[in-house]
Amino acid sequence: MKGVDDAFLGVGDKPGLDIWCIMGSSLVPVAKSQHGKFYSRNCYILLNTAELKTGVRRHDVHYWVGEEAKEEGCLMASDKAVELDAALGSNTVQYRETQGEESDKFLSYFKPCIIPVQSQSPQHMEGPGHKSSRTMMFRCEGEHVARVTEVPFSRSSLDHKGVFVVDTASKIFIFSGCNSSMQTRAKALDVVKHLKENRHSGRCEIASIEDGKLVGDSDAGEFWNLFGGYAPIPRDLPEAVREESMNMPSKKLFWINKRILVSMESHLLDREILNSDRSYILDCGTEIFLWMGMTTLVSERKASVTALEDYVHSQGRSSNVRTVIMTEGHETGDFKLHFQHWPKIVEMKLYDAGREKVAAIFKHQGYDVTEIPEDKPQQLITCNGSLKVWLVDRGCTTLLSTEEQEQLYTGDCYIIRYSYVEDGKDYHLFLAWSGKNSVKEDRVSTISLMSSLADSVKGHPVVAHVFEGREPELFFSVFKSLIIFKGGRSAAYKNHVLQKSDSNGCHQKDGVALFRVQGLKHDCVQAIQVDLVASSLNSSHCYILQDGGSYFTWLGSLSSPSDHNILDRMMNKLCPLKQSLLVREGSEPEDFWKTLGGRSEYSKEKHVKSWPSDPHLYACRFEQGLLKVKEVFSFCQDDLATEEALILDCNDEIYIWVGLHSNVTSKEQALDIGKMFLQDGIVLDRRSVETPVYIITEGDEPTFFTSFFNWDSSKQSSMVGNSFERKLALLKGLSPKLETPDRSMRRPSTRRLGVSSEPTTPEHQQQQPTPARRAFGSASTGRLFARDRSPATGLSPSPSIMSQSPRSRSSSSTSTPTAVARRLFPASLHASEAVHAFSNGTARRR
Repeated sequence: MKGVDDAFLGVGDKPGLDIWCIMGSSLVPVAKSQHGKFYSRNCYILLNTAELKTGVRRHDVHYWVGEEAKEEGCLMASDKAVELDAALGSNTVQYRETQGEESDKFLSYFKPCIIPVQSQSPQHMEGPGHKSSRTMMFRCEGEHVARVTEVPFSRSSLDHKGVFVVDTASKIFIFSGCNSSMQTRAKALDVVKHLKENRHSGRCEIASIEDGKLVGDSDAGEFWNLFGGYAPIPRDLPEAVREESMNMPSKKLFWINKRILVSMESHLLDREILNSDRSYILDCGTEIFLWMGMTTLVSERKASVTALEDYVHSQGRSSNVRTVIMTEGHETGDFKLHFQHWPKIVEMKLYDAGREKVAAIFKHQGYDVTEIPEDKPQQLITCNGSLKVWLVDRGCTTLLSTEEQEQLYTGDCYIIRYSYVEDGKDYHLFLAWSGKNSVKEDRVSTISLMSSLADSVKGHPVVAHVFEGREPELFFSVFKSLIIFKGGRSAAYKNHVLQKSDSNGCHQKDGVALFRVQGLKHDCVQAIQVDLVASSLNSSHCYILQDGGSYFTWLGSLSSPSDHNILDRMMNKLCPLKQSLLVREGSEPEDFWKTLGGRSEYSKEKHVKSWPSDPHLYACRFEQGLLKVKEVFSFCQDDLATEEALILDCNDEIYIWVGLHSNVTSKEQALDIGKMFLQDGIVLDRRSVETPVYIITEGDEPTFFTSFFNWDSSKQSSMVGNSFERKLALLKGLSPKLETPDRSMRRPSTRRLGVSSEPTTPEHQQQQPTPARRAFGSASTGRLFARDRSPATGLSPSPSIMSQSPRSRSSSSTSTPTAVARRLFPASLHASEAVHAFSNGTARRR
């Protein structure tokens, strides 16, 4: 390939890492055994290849610049990154990484950490098991990735904010600053384990020193003796960098004209201003983006990258700014967030001509040309459980009979409990289902009632909020059969209909109705009442049309034989002992169209199930009442820290995982985090605010959640203590003690005064028809919260409230963790109102 280094030809075919070191004017491949060793005088090119669930390979290119690297090496690294992008079809995203300021994404490739080497000679690299007598001291930062920096072996290197590892010939000490978070301490233990295995062949002692504790601790005495005796550590200096970054000027946009930057209007950015034959630099303060049009040449792209390097150096920001380089069509979500109107991705459709080609291919492979084989549905949950359904009406619940629980109404809200046994454990899945036409009063009380019920059961409860029309497969799989009618049973809905004088097409037993029939498999079928118009039809589905006592069954031309079998079963369920007139698409009688109110256009496209999306994990916290999220890259089970609440975004549904020691004290609050995540549009191209939200408590993880991880069941047991204490016990070879999880996610100290406890079961609630507690308490509390977070009061939530340890929080604030949690989650705001109370703007992640 012209203009591309031969070292890049044929790379990127397999998932994993490829690394090259720039030596002079050539690229030297780095052996897999040496990955993670970076020399401060060198520059490196790194390619990470990941295979997505769609089968497409995603390529991320990073070029790493050592702090002692020469300028020629830096320029060559940027040029080679452009060449690698060209070799991979110009569909990569390139990142500039500076030693000591690496991005979380880059650091996530190397577990547990990177320890840069202050030299240039790879042949002198320390191999596994290498023993060194030199005492080394490292500062560790980061909660989900370890940022390790070697610091001078001196008492003056210590501070209260960091975690420090001192590696001696026979013992490794870990010193935890009193203002460091528990997650950072736990992550530093991974570094200790790495040093123990690689520098001490697994044979050395581990000592933990806590900042400020000196009472008769021999390890602490030995640690301070290394520095010539104990002396107090100076108080941490206030952070001024944060205010500087907040006062950065507004974003700037430049067009690159032969390495000369031409300033452009950047007040309101729109996608239309980016031309495919040009390159642009967007300076957003902490991040600088280089966007290159798809028709630009490789030589032009190299010149653009050089212009970017010159701009960064001229601003004096080369060490503390993120630079991201991308080609048109492969923009990152962070880049798109800076533009007002970025076109959404249009899903590909299977047109008639395409269907013919696909059918021909399958015919050649021995399949029937009229039917494309379908994937078998994934087994999400065991099917031998028991089901109970409660109707919610004005703060009370009514348990439905076995027959009634398979018939839901769009004007009602329901609590669904599915109990099953998996791996010898009792699980309970609670689903709050809100019909499209349900009243607000019922929607609000359903969440609180479901939470109370989940807190009262033994076993492993999981709760979820599901909306009509957005149900996940898991929802339908707990029903053997399900019919969703228009109308409602609840008194609240009936009263609403009377006030509006509109029945909204309520289903009548002997009336006129149209049902769409669908199913995951033969023993899991649904009939959903749709609007009585021809436009409700779809060639991919089958339908039942009721006209008084007569029925039509309509077969779409793109429906499958399995759909036809499901139709027969649902016909027997919906209207037993009734005969129907079978109608195939294209041969409908006039009576059929007359019942639907006449002919009209409807969708004749093949309904193609979208590819599953790759999940993304986000750590969340609050800053001045705003939800802030930060992506956890290359995530694994160990990233689920007990002090945190994390969001697993699977596109069609999201999971809120709540650690037992986090500040989230109820399931309603956890649901609100999910709703704020959806409503604030934190992630670009967010689907719908009605996306299903699951709440998973630590220790109660079901298989349909753990399937997103390489799950180790032995780690599932909840050990005593925080994440640091748990890891330290394992590292020292101690037997971990277990504790029983608090299923309600409430602490004794968080009980609100003046709030009576609800009945523990829906049946009990029927006897005590007290209005259900709203998802967030009283409106007055919400107003108080708004005052609490105002600058005048000085009581705004701590920036790291979702991630700091109790110890570190108590040292920096006079508020108790419980009080702060109450301010973060005003007991009263309904989820749809909570975000507006927090901010009128849109929270964006950094």
